[in-house]
Amino acid sequence: MRLHDRGAGQTGVSAAVAQVLQDWAKHKTEWTIERYHEDIAKAGLSLEEFQRRFRPYSVSRFEGNVLLNEGINNVLTTVLGGGSPTVYDNTNARLGVGDSSTAEDASQTGLQAASNKAWVAMEGGYPTYGSSQQIVWRSSFNGSTANFAWNEWVVKQSTSSKCLNRKVESLGTKTSGTWTLEVDITLS
Repeated sequence: MRLHDRGAGQTGVSAAVAQVLQDWAKHKTEWTIERYHEDIAKAGLSLEEFQRRFRPYSVSRFEGNVLLNEGINNVLTTVLGGGSPTVYDNTNARLGVGDSSTAEDASQTGLQAASNKAWVAMEGGYPTYGSSQQIVWRSSFNGSTANFAWNEWVVKQSTSSKCLNRKVESLGTKTSGTWTLEVDITLS
């Protein structure tokens, strides 16, 4: 008796169309300027008490900004624990304003104004964060600070001088009183 092995085989290659999966991160930035005739420094009040006693004569709200490359890289480095973190917290964050109307560009590293620019520290309790995927920074520019045309503004980390973002839009000219600047960034 003879046994014969027989077999049949088939080799094939198949191809499928690859789908690209994408995650999208979005950010929305809202800026609010409250303008007061009164000088917060002369009033000697906290921002909350100042806002209870006085009403702004004008409030402006704007949307949008450009996240700056140096700010994005700083945030990613901080999230991943690289190097010494340079955080944008109450101790280190500043809001800056200037008079330059140079268009925003992600490669910029801060305010573009040559001389008319000012940086102010955070109000007590700011920035707020940890809910609603939102960070809110707020600073008050008193009667003797930033008295020039406000055309640009940024969020800056003071020890590294790294700016997170920049917005260009004419907000008017401050000559006295207090202007508060609030920046809300929401990620989704």
